[in-house]
Amino acid sequence: MFSRKRGGAKHVRAADAPPSKALAQSLAADGEPPAPEFGPWDVKHAPADVQRLDLGSLQIPAIEGVEVRVQANPDGGVEQIVLVDGESALQLGVFAAPRTEGIWDEVREEIATAMAADGVQAREVSGRYGTELVARVNTPDGPADVRFVGVDGPRWMVRALFQGAAAGDPSREGVLGVALEGLVVVRDNEPRPVREPLPLRLPREMAEQGPAQQV
Repeated sequence: MFSRKRGGAKHVRAADAPPSKALAQSLAADGEPPAPEFGPWDVKHAPADVQRLDLGSLQIPAIEGVEVRVQANPDGGVEQIVLVDGESALQLGVFAAPRTEGIWDEVREEIATAMAADGVQAREVSGRYGTELVARVNTPDGPADVRFVGVDGPRWMVRALFQGAAAGDPSREGVLGVALEGLVVVRDNEPRPVREPLPLRLPREMAEQGPAQQV
């Protein structure tokens, strides 16, 4: 299920993000690393014959039960991507990174520092993709759990922010976890400053809809 929303994007306090096997394997001495066991995938390792929603630098697998919400500006540029499943949500971002090193460690520290400045105590935990950052933040609807996951790839970094039930309990990720491991990153060959958001575009399926329509 896809939906399209226009207007200013709403973000939980964050900076940039990610580290993973994708990066380590991309630096293999033979220059042609094997495919990782699971994604987010670099496009050269992405499994074929999988239906995906193409947003340019990021492709999202089509999974039954996952609603994809995209906020775009009037020019069709994508400002925010959020996947929703029941009481859980997953906000996604993809950024430029160096070829030879990951940036999730320093980004994670900056997120924690920013949260501390707002009076929020974040803590690090171990997860499937390495070190994650979890915290409880105040929202207009009351306290809420958030969990930041970072994945470093070859010249890219994916930041995943879980909210709701999947943030407080990783075992409740369900199809959102499946969506994360099925992501595909398409990094262009343009030189870009580290942490610059990679270009995203409104998919044709959404561009042809009205603001409130779903398919």
